[in-house]
Amino acid sequence: MTLLRFLAAHRAEFVGLLLQHLVLVGASTAAAIAIGVPVGILAARRPRLGAPVVWLANVVQTIPSLAMFGFMLPLPIVGGLGARVAIVVLILYALLPIVRTTVAGVRGVERSLVEAGTALGMTPGQLLRQVELPLALPSIVAGIRVAAVIGVGTATIAAAVGAGGLGEYIFRGLSMVDPTVILAGAVPAAALALIVDGLLLAAERGFSRRRGRSVLAIAATAAAILVAAAVWVRASSAGSAIRVGSKNFTEQIILGELLAQEIERDGTRVERRLNLGGTFICDRALRSGDIDLYVEYTGTADAALFKHAVDTDPARVRERVRQAYASAGVTMLPALGFENTFAILVRGDDARRLGLRTIDDAAPHAPRWQAGFGYEFLQRADGYPGLAGRYGLRFGAPPRAMDLSLIYRALAQRQVDLVAGDATSGLIAAYDLVMLEDNRRYFPPYDAVPVARSATLLRHPAVRAAVERLAGRISMADMRLMNQAVDAGRQDPAAVARAFLARLERDRRSKG
Repeated sequence: MTLLRFLAAHRAEFVGLLLQHLVLVGASTAAAIAIGVPVGILAARRPRLGAPVVWLANVVQTIPSLAMFGFMLPLPIVGGLGARVAIVVLILYALLPIVRTTVAGVRGVERSLVEAGTALGMTPGQLLRQVELPLALPSIVAGIRVAAVIGVGTATIAAAVGAGGLGEYIFRGLSMVDPTVILAGAVPAAALALIVDGLLLAAERGFSRRRGRSVLAIAATAAAILVAAAVWVRASSAGSAIRVGSKNFTEQIILGELLAQEIERDGTRVERRLNLGGTFICDRALRSGDIDLYVEYTGTADAALFKHAVDTDPARVRERVRQAYASAGVTMLPALGFENTFAILVRGDDARRLGLRTIDDAAPHAPRWQAGFGYEFLQRADGYPGLAGRYGLRFGAPPRAMDLSLIYRALAQRQVDLVAGDATSGLIAAYDLVMLEDNRRYFPPYDAVPVARSATLLRHPAVRAAVERLAGRISMADMRLMNQAVDAGRQDPAAVARAFLARLERDRRSKG
């Protein structure tokens, strides 16, 4: 019932994501048919020419889908964020089953029938169209069926690169640790896979009974889907919409909504590309023009993006980051008003029992503890290696790497004993966790600052004005309350952002 209530409350958004998912799968499968069937025919008739293509398709199939999206992001033309790169990846995954079944279908045609057609004076083209393809069609459709079902599942990962689809709910649910939101993406995706499988199974059986004119029907359908997809991709990337991005955790999604809704108040159209991934994906997307702005943290930009030595002076870090961004064509706008530093957390009962107040207090207990850190924290210059060196932390086992959104629950459930979270997380209070003081001042300042492409701000001055209305208006307490409303209160990030902006507006009017 909870899932049904969620879908009913978000029906417009759900329908949009479902349509995006259908277009991703339909377009990629249609393109894979257009490429894979001719390649399969070539491989069946000229094995030496077709073998390298079949081998390449085999290799592609062995690459994990998430890694494939990562490999494609930096590539020119086909790379970047959005539907384009997602469709390219899905095409690559759909090719192998279609090529293989086409080869098997064409080679499986009885030679006596081919010889009879040749004896009747049929050309190779006539033999292919009138004898081989109709007989191979059930096998080819079986391959298309496998490719389409694989595509439905793989397309859920496309949300990580801003392509939308039902995976948007799955990634959002993981960020919010909300099973209902995860199910809102997973259940329809599974149902869609079963429906596609059933429809194509019926088509496969129908073609087995009626082996004529079906090739033309499939080709016409694939062409129509390709044209529709091309129009959709072009329409989605065209226009003057401002593309707002965010990283893949609750606070960033809320901040993305705050920026988007404040910009929309002035009548500017906004395209949301939230929940994209970590720092490096968002930065790459900003510099390549796949998004126009998002919220970064000064210490993160200074140490992780621009590779400067860790510095704890807020003014110096802010100025150095501003200059580094400016040289890259990016404008750092005024800070929002709060800092989100890394928080070294332990359970409240452990802190009270052992008298833990600072990270130094925790160091003697580390050999008996299991630590859990996010993937970025394990790698960054301002992350675990430097922290361990500064405080002499020596854990009994290597730290466990896990998604940032799962860290708080893992600590509360005693799966780990010490984690690095966000100081503004609403789950700290909800799970009775204690943030240890950084008494040796290891972490740099992490002021939240919107960063935007300078070219975008020149073309759309209203965007700068809208974002600057938020400057200095979000306190750490505000951010904690908003995070808590989403993470612990299960409220929608867009609704939480809307309520906060309404409160700011009331404050402006009361003072004005």
